[in-house]
Amino acid sequence: MVFKDKVIWITGASSGIGEHLAYAFSEQGAKLILSSRNLQELTRVKQNCSQPDSIRILSLDVADFEQVPTIYQQVKEAWGTPDILINNAGISQRELVKDTAFLVDKKIMDVNFLGTVAVTKAVLPDMLVQKSGQIVVISSVMGKIGTPFRSAYAASKHALQGVFRGVGRAHG
Repeated sequence: MVFKDKVIWITGASSGIGEHLAYAFSEQGAKLILSSRNLQELTRVKQNCSQPDSIRILSLDVADFEQVPTIYQQVKEAWGTPDILINNAGISQRELVKDTAFLVDKKIMDVNFLGTVAVTKAVLPDMLVQKSGQIVVISSVMGKIGTPFRSAYAASKHALQGVFRGVGRAHG
């Protein structure tokens, strides 16, 4: 059980990849912090995990950048600095550029890119001080290519690729 007692914070944990990561890490005995905007769905995920007593749920909209440091402080109060941060929160889009409202483009960048950066910038200094920790960023093949109906989504994933290649190489 490689992840037994590891502290893992998963954003976007109320559905999809994040939900299933929660189940897998719970099976391994990890201490989890599950975050998303949907508290009701987070509660459902926690209840469906094999070890719900080792899980804390914290409501978080990663696009509410001012909220991120406060939520991270609650993460530390629950289990300490995470051993692993899984940046999974994200939204998608399927629409031609000409038909996509600018506010949709902005929202996608705020959630998928800037939200991930904000959460990482909250956690990274503590990981550097303790000289341990892993940061996982869920991206997509869209981080490598673009298609007519996924332009803003692809742009947000391209941005993640650029920033986190730098973080991985320079440790900060």
